Amino acid sequence: MIVLTRFRVVEPDVPEFLAGAERAIAVLSVRPGFLGVDLGRNLDEPELWTITTRWVDVGSYRRALGGLESKMVVVPLLSRAIDEPTAYDDWELVGRNRPRGGD
Repeated sequence: MIVLTRFRVVEPDVPEFLAGAERAIAVLSVRPGFLGVDLGRNLDEPELWTITTRWVDVGSYRRALGGLESKMVVVPLLSRAIDEPTAYDDWELVGRNRPRGGD
């Protein structure tokens, strides 16, 4: 599964964002179930950035966010993210997906 997290970062904040992203990636990359990461910048809107991580399963990702180090390094970065769903899996594995709170 992948976690696609988008950020809007104005140019003066880019160095701080990149430093935080690199620290968060370092923390996540040693967690069980981590498969890989891409850090990208949008070609058309340079204020848009993404961190896309790949995991064995959603549980691995959620467990990676636990613990003191993640709470001190990863969570502050994620608090800057655009507020939207981030977890995706192969459509064939998801099956019929209903929004939370739906009938």
